[in-house]
Parts: sequence; C-alpha cells; structure tokens
Amino acid sequence: MSLRVIFTPNAPPAVGPYSQAILVDNKFLYTAGQIPLHPQTNTIVGSTIKEQTEQALHNLGEILAAGGSSFKNVIKTTVFLQDMNDFAAMNEVYAKYFDTLAPARSTVEVSRLPKDALVEIEVVAIVE
Repeated sequence: MSLRVIFTPNAPPAVGPYSQAILVDNKFLYTAGQIPLHPQTNTIVGSTIKEQTEQALHNLGEILAAGGSSFKNVIKTTVFLQDMNDFAAMNEVYAKYFDTLAPARSTVEVSRLPKDALVEIEVVAIVE
C-alpha cells in the first residue's frame, strides 16, 4: 500500500498534527475536515451557514484538485453542523457542488467545532 500526503497552499494548512489529505494507492483520497477558513489569513469566512458552507466546500475543492480528483468523484461526505437547524441552508449550498451524482453522506450535530465554525465537511473521493 502506498500513502502520499496531499498539500496545497490554496487551502488552509493543517492546524494540528494531520494532513489536508492522504492519497491511498493513487486511487482513494481521504480529506481532513475543512472548516470555513481563508487559506492565507486562517480566519473564518462568513457569519452565516451558507457563507461558511461555501468556503468549506471551496477549500475541499482545492484539496481535491491537488490530489487529482474533483467533486464529481466524491463517494462519501461527512458534514458536522454546530446546529442542526442549519441543515436546510447548508443543503442549499451543498447541492450546488453535487448536482449530478450525490455521494453517500452522514450529517451530525456537534457541540462545538474548531474556531467556533458553524460547519465542517470531510470527503472521500476516487482518483481517476
């Protein structure tokens, strides 16, 4: 089995001992959860769930590209919400990124996210 760390300066750097993503056998890409951080300032982008979901997905798109994949190849997502009442608004933004074949997904409410973000999203994708 081969493992390769994926890093792009176009997404926020890891804030702990983890990687933005790991590519396994040049076939599967596992990303770390992305919160709505601006890649250069490391500050939260937006105050609404829609704005924050957009930024988190933008960050994921950059990581997917760096790993040789894209949203069309995502097979599983996990969404962490600070408030499940934000589910519909998050879905509105999320649906724009997965308009053809929606991946399997779990969505859970958590008591707190890093930097008090409203949303965190991680994905698993294939690499073609």
